[in-house]
Amino acid sequence: MTTSTYSRRRALGLGVAAATGALAAPSLVRANATIDWKMVTSWQKNLPGPGVTAQRICDRIETLSGGRMRVRLSAAGELVPALGVLDAVAGGTAQMGHTASFFWQGKMPAAVFFTAIPFGLTPLEHMTWIEQGGGQALWDELYAPFGVKPVMAGNTGVQMGGWFKREITSLNDLAGLKIRMPGLGGEVLRRLGATPVALPPGEIFQALQSGVIDATEFLGPWSDQAMGFQKVAKYYYAPGFHEPNGTGEALFNKAALEGLPAELQAIVLEACRAENALALTESEWMNAGSLATLQEKDGVDVRFYPDDVLAGLRKESAAVLADFATRDPLSGRIYESYAAAIARLAPWSRVSVQRFLSARDGA
Repeated sequence: MTTSTYSRRRALGLGVAAATGALAAPSLVRANATIDWKMVTSWQKNLPGPGVTAQRICDRIETLSGGRMRVRLSAAGELVPALGVLDAVAGGTAQMGHTASFFWQGKMPAAVFFTAIPFGLTPLEHMTWIEQGGGQALWDELYAPFGVKPVMAGNTGVQMGGWFKREITSLNDLAGLKIRMPGLGGEVLRRLGATPVALPPGEIFQALQSGVIDATEFLGPWSDQAMGFQKVAKYYYAPGFHEPNGTGEALFNKAALEGLPAELQAIVLEACRAENALALTESEWMNAGSLATLQEKDGVDVRFYPDDVLAGLRKESAAVLADFATRDPLSGRIYESYAAAIARLAPWSRVSVQRFLSARDGA
């Protein structure tokens, strides 16, 4: 048996009936056999937003396959740590994962572009770049060395700026601020004097409550309310300059995915695509309701970053992003593709959505 054959079999991890034994190749799986996969995630089980999305993808795959394929979900920490999803999928511990690309910034810095970057694309614009502007091909190329296929799989929408224990009235208030903010937003704040702290989702509340951090961002009102941040911080800032989009990613062990029959490959990929749209609409609806509850029942003070703070954030964001142009050839191409998408889509967004919203509000 060759090493590649063994690795392929391990990655597939086909949970067929005992009579089938160890199969020499995926093509020998009986037509009536049930394929059992594992999904590992970066989220607490059924966390509003991404946790709910991950479970729905599993459920949808089983339904659409008529029970031919089951995907069993392990929440963060159950099988692998929250930030161990990529390694688990790459190594075959699980055939599938659900997470967010900015967690892999340390392994491949340009991964952040596939969740969100400061002052970047909105959810619809981001989806357009991935599906119409060449983003998916670049995403595939970036993850190829890990033997992993990434796709969009859920979206938590435009993010909030974060929860703060004290007011932010000027750039000076950022000096020394300990804040949980992953991705490039954390680097932007670092350049403005803050101290970004890397924490997986399950550790944020305790860190905020205990004073390990002074502030945190996470997602939007629906997920943030479920995390309980309103119990320990009352200032809730907008806009989410660091994450104007909330794309979640499904990761597939490439050997496992390609070892499925063609119709099951289509099912798992379309299950993710369907969830991408459903999750965005759900987040928009639930965020609106949760924001009202946070303000009216929990006494949360929704604030907007002062103009000078936004100007400083925008300036430093441009400097941080410019580094990608010369970091390495692939990062440069991803940066250029993303910038080209903004240049193409932003004028249309201003003419269409921005002007309409102003007109609707009478502004």
